[in-house]
Amino acid sequence: MDAHQQKWNETVAQGIIAWLEKRRMAGSYAADAAQAKEQILAMIPAGGSVLRGGSCSTVEMGLWEKIEAMEGVTVFNPYKPGLAPEESIAIRRQGLTADLMLASSNAITLDGRLVNLDGMGNRVAAMAFGPKKVVLVVGMNKVAPDLESAKARVKNYAAPVNAMRLNLDTPCNKNGLCADCRAPKRICNFWSIIEGSMVPNRIHVILVGEDLGY
Repeated sequence: MDAHQQKWNETVAQGIIAWLEKRRMAGSYAADAAQAKEQILAMIPAGGSVLRGGSCSTVEMGLWEKIEAMEGVTVFNPYKPGLAPEESIAIRRQGLTADLMLASSNAITLDGRLVNLDGMGNRVAAMAFGPKKVVLVVGMNKVAPDLESAKARVKNYAAPVNAMRLNLDTPCNKNGLCADCRAPKRICNFWSIIEGSMVPNRIHVILVGEDLGY
């Protein structure tokens, strides 16, 4: 990435962080995924518990191998291979009691609003209430100018790409475009727009100066 792009990322990120603070949320900036990884690992409480939210960003960063190797830390991981559906759902419920939830956001606006779209709703539910702290790692590729463009990004790009990743039986998996379907496997069921936090700094957004996730 050239110096001009890096400068843009950091400059825009600082503006978003200022808005997050106005919304009673915390924000920080990491120039790359390696710096973000260090920030996140330092936030995990000794002997605490962490809920793994659905996030390609955290997987790309290799975070979960590090977290699961931390002595005394319990990881609520509903994505373990071989879990029956009912077991995965039970872990999602247990994860609402976690000390920290780690995930990403589908989009973030320039004025600090977090925009997400969920299939089952467990991810957006945990962002809103449950875990004592929520840490969201968000690549600068997910920044949108305003609420309308953020929702368009999520529905027309992030959701279809994730449907393809999961190989779901939905129209967008076949043609890459949202058809506003009613398919049983539709992952566009629960919108969440986080405008702020009643608990100061419960939500911490780490903006990363490179592309992460979808």
